Amino acid sequence: MTKVLRKIITIDEDKCDGCGICADACHEGAIQIIGGKAKLVSETYCDGLGDCIGECPRGAITFEEREADPYDEEAVKKHMAAKAAAGPLPCGCPGSMARDLRKEPEPCAVPVPSAAPAALKSSLANWPVQIRLVPETAPYLRKAELVIAADCTPFAFADFHRTFLAGQNKVCLVGCPKLDDAQAYVEKLTRLIAYNEITSVTVVRMEVPCCGGMTRILEAACGAAEHNVSLKIVTIGVGGEITDKETIRFSRK
Repeated sequence: MTKVLRKIITIDEDKCDGCGICADACHEGAIQIIGGKAKLVSETYCDGLGDCIGECPRGAITFEEREADPYDEEAVKKHMAAKAAAGPLPCGCPGSMARDLRKEPEPCAVPVPSAAPAALKSSLANWPVQIRLVPETAPYLRKAELVIAADCTPFAFADFHRTFLAGQNKVCLVGCPKLDDAQAYVEKLTRLIAYNEITSVTVVRMEVPCCGGMTRILEAACGAAEHNVSLKIVTIGVGGEITDKETIRFSRK
């Protein structure tokens, strides 16, 4: 195939967080999320019109003029038909893939008598919990141990309260790194950490790629606060298990 000089996308993988928004915006299916990063799967699928650029929250997509395979409308039609037949993921994001997490009940040879379940007690010690709503100067934040949770995690991890919120000084805040304003979160959490002399932050995120934004938000906020802060990162699998733990320490500059 003879290459032609034309506009075509280029993707900065260092900036890409794999959220999949660009894959949804690309009507030709030229972009797919592969290995947690956006990839141009074929030059012939990219029409060079730029629908995906305005959709990238990380600024990872730009256009350049270079020699590339020409746009092939017929190839695009066949490609999109094949994707439709295979059942594409919503928004192109691997974290949005529909999964049935229900488990078959284990067989029990001996009938177990029914009993009233033990009452569950909430360990939540503050309100509100949404990052955008909590006052930065709320008294309960002073020198608290912050638990910043991506808002899917309490649903995926059944023992969230007992594991993360038990204790006298735990304050829980929640937000979504994909649907909310990440930069606004960074700025607010930076002020909140610095003003309240926070030294311990635990961020609880899901294993899906787009949830990595919550980690980056807290890394940026802890670094900008110029405060001695220990940041613990806990990753929850969609099956309800803890899959990874990591601790990062930030020091006053």
